[in-house]
Amino acid sequence: FSPLQLSIKPNEAELAHLYYLPKAHKPGTPLRPIISGLKHPTIKISKFLDDLLRPLFDQMASNSTVTSGFELIKKLQEWSTVNMCQDTTFCTIDVTDLYTMVPQIEGVFSLRKMLNQLKLKEIGKLKIETIIRLSRFVMTNNYFSYNGQFYHHVRGGAMGSPLTLTISNCYMYFFERQIVNQSRNSNGLYFRYINDIFITINWPIRHLLKQIERWNKFDENINLSANIGSIVNFLDLNMENRDGQLYTTVFQKPSYEPYYLPFNSIHPLHMKKNIPFAMLLRAIRYSSTFKSYLNECEKLRMALLLNKYPTKIIDEQFNNMLLKFNVNEPLTFNNYVSYRQAVINYPIK
Repeated sequence: FSPLQLSIKPNEAELAHLYYLPKAHKPGTPLRPIISGLKHPTIKISKFLDDLLRPLFDQMASNSTVTSGFELIKKLQEWSTVNMCQDTTFCTIDVTDLYTMVPQIEGVFSLRKMLNQLKLKEIGKLKIETIIRLSRFVMTNNYFSYNGQFYHHVRGGAMGSPLTLTISNCYMYFFERQIVNQSRNSNGLYFRYINDIFITINWPIRHLLKQIERWNKFDENINLSANIGSIVNFLDLNMENRDGQLYTTVFQKPSYEPYYLPFNSIHPLHMKKNIPFAMLLRAIRYSSTFKSYLNECEKLRMALLLNKYPTKIIDEQFNNMLLKFNVNEPLTFNNYVSYRQAVINYPIK
């Protein structure tokens, strides 16, 4: 690589600025702080490092992280066939303000631990020490403006900086090792998506609560807020333990409104056609019963009509989705489960 790749012209540099987005789905409507630094002096270094390091993190953490609700469904299905019973408890955990709570020096140190664990001496002709020094430079040089005042980010990282996600993920990976092992040694399941954790366990709830209290003492920077029960939501997936049987469907936050790309927009037709296709695919993957699938299809159809999609396009894309996965007959109560499983098992290209 050339050092010029990482530099930004002085006349193009711009100090990051802070703004807030409301979390409309949470009680009290708290604010999410966003530091927008698309022209920040370190943005190119941050992106360069993130492109180098994120694939390595994904490789290291593949057994304890998921990237979507669909990925979790596949893991949960496999686990539930052997381990799920009437007493199985679901637990979702939110890591409070992860991006802004990860200490900068320890966050960068977690990158070094990852690279040591992967036994890497250099990446793309860059020595590990150079990568660590650049990462430290990015993390400790977050400056931004707000209301005409200038500030220096001394804790955590900016949400608008690409490297912040990888460092936060890496820090959490080493934080959660004992929790992962404890869960899985008890035939439980543990997966995380950034700051959202999902656990299934066959412990009594009182024991799980004590463990969460203990986990909250591991690191003063990490605060875990748990929701425990037989019905939980994780990402866009709703899960229920109904007498030892797993039931799933699509979850939508209370703030959800049925607005998609309007059909009368100027976007290319193929982009608009992809929306009913993708949404129906999610419906069949997530809906464990034919009844919940029909309910989801009806909600989807109404939302598409609201956004001016012609009935012909909706029907055409619904049929195309089913045909792509070799579903060549109408879905019914009798054949739904087997066809759905075939769709879930279909290799993703």
